[in-house]
Amino acid sequence: MPLAPHPCVRFAAIALMLLSACGRDPGGSVAPTADYRDWSAYLGDAGRTHFSTLGAFTPENVSTLKPAWVADLPDYGQMQMNPLVVDSVLYGVTAALRAFALDARTGEKIWVFGDSLKVWHSTSRGVSYWREGEDQRIFYTLGSDLWALDARTGKPVASFGQGGKIDLRSGLPESAREKFVISNTPGTIFRDLIIMPLRISEGVGAAPGDIMAFDVRTGELAWVFHTIPYPSEPGHGTWGNPETYLNREVGAANNWAGMALDEEREILYVPTGSAAPDFYGGMRKGMNLFSDCLLALDANTGKRLWHFQFVHHDIWDRDPPAPPTLLTVEQNGKRIPAVAQVTKQGYVFVFDRVSGEPLFEIREKKMPPSSLEGEQAWPSQPLPVKPRPFARQSQDLTAEDISPFAPNRDSLLERFNKADKRQFAPPSLEPVFLLPGYDGGAEWGGAGADPENGILYVNSNEMPWILQMRKTAPVDTSLPLGEQLYQTHCMLCHQPGREGLAASGYPSLIGVGARYSAEELSLQITKGKGMMPGFPQLSKAEKEALVAFLLDAPDKQEVGASSASPVASLPYEHTGYHKFLDSNGLPGISPPWGTLHAIDLNRGEFLWSIPLGDTPELRGQTEGPTGTENYGGPVITENGLLFIAATKDGYVRAFDRHTGALLWEYLLPAAAFATPALYEVDGKQYLALACGGEKLGTPKGNKIIAFSLEP
Repeated sequence: MPLAPHPCVRFAAIALMLLSACGRDPGGSVAPTADYRDWSAYLGDAGRTHFSTLGAFTPENVSTLKPAWVADLPDYGQMQMNPLVVDSVLYGVTAALRAFALDARTGEKIWVFGDSLKVWHSTSRGVSYWREGEDQRIFYTLGSDLWALDARTGKPVASFGQGGKIDLRSGLPESAREKFVISNTPGTIFRDLIIMPLRISEGVGAAPGDIMAFDVRTGELAWVFHTIPYPSEPGHGTWGNPETYLNREVGAANNWAGMALDEEREILYVPTGSAAPDFYGGMRKGMNLFSDCLLALDANTGKRLWHFQFVHHDIWDRDPPAPPTLLTVEQNGKRIPAVAQVTKQGYVFVFDRVSGEPLFEIREKKMPPSSLEGEQAWPSQPLPVKPRPFARQSQDLTAEDISPFAPNRDSLLERFNKADKRQFAPPSLEPVFLLPGYDGGAEWGGAGADPENGILYVNSNEMPWILQMRKTAPVDTSLPLGEQLYQTHCMLCHQPGREGLAASGYPSLIGVGARYSAEELSLQITKGKGMMPGFPQLSKAEKEALVAFLLDAPDKQEVGASSASPVASLPYEHTGYHKFLDSNGLPGISPPWGTLHAIDLNRGEFLWSIPLGDTPELRGQTEGPTGTENYGGPVITENGLLFIAATKDGYVRAFDRHTGALLWEYLLPAAAFATPALYEVDGKQYLALACGGEKLGTPKGNKIIAFSLEP
């Protein structure tokens, strides 16, 4: 029996009227085939397909790829950036957020922008490029600032904002102007607009996640879409408290992962994040529109055309992790412009790009209620019937799935048996077995596609985590202020004894004074570092007190007698990000621990699935590769190749995209947790990627490496 139209697409008729009013064809005609020969946009093109029609590399000759050039960058550490190449110049961002331009033929430096002393330690997925005549601009973010740089010289464009930059918070409500707001992902360029993703805090009092478009010439705000609706806007009644939009405790619902753009139809596709705070939603009872949605917006005005919500009242941090992918599928003899969204849960949702109608049936499945006082988990969640999940689901695992390589298999089995493994089991005081884990399933690398033939390629993590809550203990006001602030802001990730969670990427802060000075620590507290958000709202005295506590400076422990910026408390708090690992630090479930898939979205069926990556210490003990955790996406070529790095083992690989057969692999100078770029200059073709390492405990690197065929 056909599913009735989902409530999240009930605005499809409005979408059609709006499209007609804008002079666009609402009939679903397929856009002309894109050229796909350059790499001047994030992930290759505005549709985020990761696709190229360049054909010098073939299944027959790919095994002869060699490094053509290697460029050393000034900063070491994780680089998530996907390079852009325009004409003969490669643009990117270093590990310390310095924008740079290299000669794409040789790797020679053209320019670097950024202060070599006041470096940042966040992550960036790259830059955006805009051009009109001789005016060429590179846009990238440094903290809360969006910079416009002259693409030829790297110097700020004086006419943009103030001295070449604007503060992204300038488009937010006054109450958010001092809050943590940065951007890890390049903005989307549409005509003379740049629409910006935002990364903000995931805790109480986070900034709102408004979608904002700015004028590329002046930096002026062009339009705003409120993801936490105002009283006169649809969705306002889905947040419980009618004053939620005032941003007292609840925030976020931000687009952090990036967007896709249908340039011909002038429609912007925006996946939105979860509401903050992440794991307890007692102060935001309801469905919480427009968090965890795919929004289709008029790119000119920001007006909503249609939307679909993937997770109602998210209390698991299950927001879409990557931009959607635009492609064309064929069903019942009709070619349909489609948009596909991969999720952390391991599902692919596929919609008609124009109407928002699902192209495969989506069912609302009844889910468990919450046991936490004040929490109201939504009673159902949407699940697509097709395609099947591309990652294992917690509810399907049994004792047989505990890793055979674990020395402590019995203790793992005991933890596994005690944990709640139901699908969408709500956070509780008892452990919840979360698979796919917090990062997915799919992650920020996103999916690639054969856009004209409806094939999607997605890599996936198979790392389980344990989700658990505890009752919030009141902060002991008799403690030194720095210790109070640590308990409020830092303890979740770095743990009560400052021991950290190294396996999950959260370092120990014991003895941190041997690595950082007081000034450096204060700067990181303000700006953030890597996964850590900044806390610009803390006063100077509060930062001094927190630094004194971290440095174990007894003579400074009493700096500031009381907090000038208290944070609202919740009845329950998250116990931290704990991976389900064995005593060797490997995943506690059986392999594969990372996978790669080809999915035919015309039929909703898998073409092939393989492990991605390998675990060196287990070679000889397994029949094939184990797969590893992986971060970064693929590149797809028209003539049959799939390139991907992303894996913890530090290789870049080429597969036959039709069969999944491995054709080539190369051990990189450092692991590349990033998506490559495929480009051509002066008739020669290259594959370039950033090798920064650091993530998942891998050694740090600082290189861009470009491969080509032997001369």
